[in-house]
Amino acid sequence: MEYRQLKIVIAVVGPTCVGKTDTGVELAKLIDGEVISADSRQIHRLIDIGTAKPTPEQRRMVPHHLVDIVPLEETISAGGYAALARSAILEIFDRGKTPIVVGGSGLYLRALIDGLFLAPEVDPEIRLTLRQRLAVEGREKLLEELKRVDPGAADGLVPGNFKRVLRGLEVFYSSGKRISDLRKELPDPPDFTTIQFGITMERKVLYRRIEARTDDMIEAGLVEEVRAILGRGIDPSLNSLQTTGYMETIKYLRGEIKFEEMVALIKMNTRRYAKRQMTWFRKDSRIIWIEATGKSPVEVAEEIRRAIMEKNQAIR
Repeated sequence: MEYRQLKIVIAVVGPTCVGKTDTGVELAKLIDGEVISADSRQIHRLIDIGTAKPTPEQRRMVPHHLVDIVPLEETISAGGYAALARSAILEIFDRGKTPIVVGGSGLYLRALIDGLFLAPEVDPEIRLTLRQRLAVEGREKLLEELKRVDPGAADGLVPGNFKRVLRGLEVFYSSGKRISDLRKELPDPPDFTTIQFGITMERKVLYRRIEARTDDMIEAGLVEEVRAILGRGIDPSLNSLQTTGYMETIKYLRGEIKFEEMVALIKMNTRRYAKRQMTWFRKDSRIIWIEATGKSPVEVAEEIRRAIMEKNQAIR
């Protein structure tokens, strides 16, 4: 199709459980595309059920990229993701296909579309030392330290946002550079145009889908999946496991909560996550919203295809 010659990338975004994965597959079939995941959890290996990864059948029908490529023990920044995604996009263009970025990780998508700095490598010993200090000295002490070494990074942060506090200190002590300064050093803009489509639906319908998916995950073996991960001796405090579905299941397996409470917490926390995602995406005026209530993924994909053609005419 002609929009491939214009180097246009299609993005399908929206909250969890809204049908992005299925719609992305159907859209890829319609416009001869390949899917690039923009999910900060699906990129990791071993966590399959709780992240609702594309099924083996879907991956056979349509090539998927950036799924199952990072070990649980490793972390990948938004800037690192953007570099991988841009590489995949170029390869897809070279094959004469259309790149379709599908996911709900807002920071990943922003880094890909608008650019985000590539943070320097963090010294593992510094990371370990800071986490040990966090346990002994507390969050308030480390926040005060960040205010001294990088006031720009600390501005507006509260002690509860300890991940960003630690990140700022890690970068400073590993590189001698302030993360607030590095954020101003954006890479060159991408040599492609992204058209973003957001999938939305009535909240009560989305919440029913969230509850149904949670029940399906439990039935599919989420507890057994987490038990197997812990059985490998993998640290449950890893960032990759600090996500809805896994945090609650780990608490259940530790005997901290009952089974029924685990299920209820997963549903509640997933609803909250979906709300945060929508808040994030609604701020981006470039997103073209598609109402999906009562529609199948095939119908939504066809609606997106028509909108792409109209947008392509406007771009030309």
